Amino acid sequence: MAIHFDLTDLRLFVHIAEENSLTRGAERSHMSLPAASTRIKNLEDSVGSKLLIRASQGVTLTPPGQAFLHHARLVLQQLEYLRSELQEYAQGMKGHVRVFANTTAITEFLPAILSSFLASHPDVSVDLRERLSQDIVRAVSEGKTDIGIVAGNVRTEGLEVLPYHEDRLVLVTAMNHPLAKIEVIDFEKTLEYDHVGLHESSAIHAFVKQAAGALSKTLKTRIQAGNFEAVCRMVEANAGIGVLPETSARRHAKTMAIHIVQLTDEWALRKLQICMRSRHLLPQFARELVELLEADAAA
Repeated sequence: MAIHFDLTDLRLFVHIAEENSLTRGAERSHMSLPAASTRIKNLEDSVGSKLLIRASQGVTLTPPGQAFLHHARLVLQQLEYLRSELQEYAQGMKGHVRVFANTTAITEFLPAILSSFLASHPDVSVDLRERLSQDIVRAVSEGKTDIGIVAGNVRTEGLEVLPYHEDRLVLVTAMNHPLAKIEVIDFEKTLEYDHVGLHESSAIHAFVKQAAGALSKTLKTRIQAGNFEAVCRMVEANAGIGVLPETSARRHAKTMAIHIVQLTDEWALRKLQICMRSRHLLPQFARELVELLEADAAA
């Protein structure tokens, strides 16, 4: 069956689905309601399936409609990536690589690697974004990013995966905090106290909140800070306790009056992994970045 898609139809369908309304979707697409209705009917005739169920309360996607929405979004996202990258080429760039990573990789490992990479590739730009590990795997699988760095037990079937670093999470307290008298603790017991967390959008903050939720408890976040150093300073001032990567905690413990407590939970020790759809499908400059990451892991 030959099916020809119109980008206008794809955008219209996405707008209708997001607005849950044919009328509002047509308005977002700067289109009259009769024109939008005709386009959807022609689209359904083309694919041979009903995509929308219309009702007085709005529209409902059929199973084929849900599949169509998923792929329409992917197509439009890829077009946006294409537009962005071509714009960079027009400005003199010869390459663009996208990297999604968790908080620890971005703060502890990638700055030195990316600095070296950018110095040796002055005509290549890097788009670095912080995400949760499961979101990174999804982004790599869907082609939204070239390289991902994930932690923990996430499913990476269908991806090429390489070992990177180990990442141990620890508890940090002020020297006069009640927990400063101990060396190891279960994460659950820390939930009795106020916590200092990273900003709401950080991957590690979301991870710690998920760990509390898995225990059917709430993380009592007293204050949020912008980076690991700021968290440690708030902890030192006894504003609360914090969960941080051990590498960062030990670095700041050299200059701050803070105490490090090991967490006994299995998830506290996480193995970082590099993932990609296929190394051979990456541009040469992206493969060279992967080689730098491998060298860093070996060192």
